[in-house]
Amino acid sequence: MPIFQIIRQIVRTGFKTEAPPLPDEALRAEPQRLHGEILRAFGGALSIRQVDAGSCNGCELEIRALNNAYYNIEGLGIKFVASPRHADMLLVTGPVSRHMETALKRAYDATPEPKLVVAVGDCGCDGGIFGESYASCGKVSSVIPVDVVVSGCPPTPVAILQGILTAVSAQKGTSASP
Repeated sequence: MPIFQIIRQIVRTGFKTEAPPLPDEALRAEPQRLHGEILRAFGGALSIRQVDAGSCNGCELEIRALNNAYYNIEGLGIKFVASPRHADMLLVTGPVSRHMETALKRAYDATPEPKLVVAVGDCGCDGGIFGESYASCGKVSSVIPVDVVVSGCPPTPVAILQGILTAVSAQKGTSASP
């Protein structure tokens, strides 16, 4: 991919995290209800292991913004952990590079059941501008099963949070059925 296409995409996308977020009362209105759903689904806090499978780090900036005072993801009972053995969910960014393929599979295998996987960003959803090549496996679902995809380059923190909550509510729905 020529560098000019990448520069054009950067200019078109602009700043995401630095821009003041638009108020979204739907996410802010009932934090107790959301926290209660997470408690019922997981019996405590939702633990997320974030895995960078070869991204440009744009998505990581947006994920880190979830920890700031505006989004306050920990107030909803969602926390990030350092080991997949302590995680309920894998939050995977980037196209899976060939060097990270085995590591991602190991992280997935180390995550206890029931496990959720959310692919974040266009690269995680469909390979993005990198696609599939000699150095890239492409989308995350080509390596491990994915429950929810959050598109965008990079997606906004609100979109990532909605993807996480969608995965939790879908898991809650499947675990409740006999």
